Amino acid sequence: MMIAIPVEEGAENLCVSFGRTPYFLIYDTEKAAAVTVKNSAADAQGGAGIQAAQLVVDQGANALITVRCGQNAADVCKAAGVKIYKARGNCAAENLKALEMGTLEELTRFHPGFHGKE
Repeated sequence: MMIAIPVEEGAENLCVSFGRTPYFLIYDTEKAAAVTVKNSAADAQGGAGIQAAQLVVDQGANALITVRCGQNAADVCKAAGVKIYKARGNCAAENLKALEMGTLEELTRFHPGFHGKE
């Protein structure tokens, strides 16, 4: 399974902004290996969430762990079969472990999105 998490620089802490996160941590559970991917959508004038969601899909993610997510980005992920989970706390490693243990809940509430660069 490939898991994507929006993270701050250093990839240890989650970023609360999905579309404008500076990086995504992509964790491969079969290889127990992680890579950090720069989010090319972070500086987009608009549509950052949709572009970030497409980046997650393009990385082959099956799951996304995030603090929050806009509806349009969620629609992109769901259309590609990516399950979205609600992050708990700030630590990427702890959230990966929680997902592996089956203790993270699926994220079911999505905000309408933020329009334009914050």
